[in-house]
Amino acid sequence: MENFNDLAAFASVARERSFTRAAAKLGVSPSALSQTIRNLEERLGLRLLTRTTRSVASTEAGERLLRTIAPRFEEIEAELTALSELREKPAGTVRITAGEHAAISVLQPALKRFLPDYPDIQVEIIVDYGLTDIVAEGYDAGVRLGEQVAKDMIAVRIGPDLRMAVVASRAYFQKHSIPETPQDLTAHNCINIRLPTYGGLFPWDLEKKKREVKVRGEGQLVFNSLGMRLQSALDGLGVAYMPEDQALPYIADGRLVRVLEDWCPAFPGYHLYYPSRRHSSPALALLTDVLRYRGK
Repeated sequence: MENFNDLAAFASVARERSFTRAAAKLGVSPSALSQTIRNLEERLGLRLLTRTTRSVASTEAGERLLRTIAPRFEEIEAELTALSELREKPAGTVRITAGEHAAISVLQPALKRFLPDYPDIQVEIIVDYGLTDIVAEGYDAGVRLGEQVAKDMIAVRIGPDLRMAVVASRAYFQKHSIPETPQDLTAHNCINIRLPTYGGLFPWDLEKKKREVKVRGEGQLVFNSLGMRLQSALDGLGVAYMPEDQALPYIADGRLVRVLEDWCPAFPGYHLYYPSRRHSSPALALLTDVLRYRGK
């Protein structure tokens, strides 16, 4: 069993590319983990990891070993989790990766309904704007817009269609003309979005009568945070492009003014997805049922 522990420790370090992060996940000290890996390398007579002061990377032998053992450990973990079906109430941890808006608007409300009835289930939600490989990163599931889910995944719709909104404060529009076409936005101070999946600034996708326009306006502010874009718009610092549901309360009370509404059509909403080759745990199955979108 000690040999299996060594291999599990190696797999964690190789995936995390960090002794510090792997040690935190395993609940051991970095020095103890480093010694475990050294002992494994001595036993095998091979260098598995290349260490520098800033990074950790697998050697060729390490990559080969990781490809071999990682799927086996995942299968063992999945089977151990599945045993919770034999308990009176399911237990275990469900790890989900999602974007900020999905986490706030869909996942957070569901947790309020779900968790009180299942005290032995823990839910870990990691906000990540990248198109994360949930298998490689050890997640049970991810949340993406319907059009972004890979074909080899099982996808469950968990939210309604979405719309975006172009908004700014009344104070801002007292000093600037109200845009009547997407092209008019080029003359405005646009509060931009930078997402890792796009490499650069996120374009504002506008459409009217099947005419699509991608606006790349310039401005003083760039964020990857929904909350900061919203607050900056409320502060009168520019025009923002954001999910409609986040802006509507402020439009209703007059703090934000919506423009170009007819250029913001609905598009497919969020889906929870997970690998088709992996049996979902009882905990994930229960959470999926709570999240499942059943329409109005």
